[in-house]
Amino acid sequence: MPHILILGGTTEASALANALADRAIPATLSYAGRTTAPRGQPMAIRIGGFGGVAGLVGYLRDNEVTHLVDATHPFAAQMSAHAVAAAADIRVPMIALTRPAWQPIAGDRWSQVADIAGAVAALDRPPCRVLLALGRMHVDAFAVQPRHHYLLRFVDAPDVPPPLPHHHLVIDRGPFTVDSDRRLMEEHGIDLIVSKNAGGTGAAAKLTAARQLGLPVVMIDRPILPVRHEVNSVAAVLDWLGHDADRGV
Repeated sequence: MPHILILGGTTEASALANALADRAIPATLSYAGRTTAPRGQPMAIRIGGFGGVAGLVGYLRDNEVTHLVDATHPFAAQMSAHAVAAAADIRVPMIALTRPAWQPIAGDRWSQVADIAGAVAALDRPPCRVLLALGRMHVDAFAVQPRHHYLLRFVDAPDVPPPLPHHHLVIDRGPFTVDSDRRLMEEHGIDLIVSKNAGGTGAAAKLTAARQLGLPVVMIDRPILPVRHEVNSVAAVLDWLGHDADRGV
């Protein structure tokens, strides 16, 4: 009997969890623990890190995991690297369920940077109003550019206020619509958006809204990850697992 470990935290991970539950395939969904109240899932969940590669190897062995699916955020570089190393160490088959990266289209005004440091450097400019669409993990890095007014949008209220002297915080959970994101940008007089290239559809509304408003976007490229088998759909994961999506187990 298979036992699938899904490294989750994304919409794609939740979709896979539902697909596996529908087919009665035993699986566990693991969250990093960055969200206070993750969405309910139709299977066992665990929350928290593993303690590096060795910890993940131990978990895979102790729980007799037969297949590992990395469905973490495209910027969860450390977890993805650990997954590749742990799977190779004990020869557990592994696949990555990820989203294709966004590509600029006509009307977009993107400046692409390699990382968070590049995005911070891109704000070395006169004061403006910035939608910092990064979640809460990297906000502190922008404290070195204190003259801007930052609009922040978090899933959960932070325990400590962000170290930005001028900011407005919105607590909300996506997916968001183009209309709501455009309205948010207009209400706060946004001049510039900073975004990670997360890909997918759930977070793309802000890019369409920026295009409609003619706003520039500082787009942070994805980190470089180890070579791995990647697919972009739940159906492809099911096919990899050897279960036809139409017939069940």
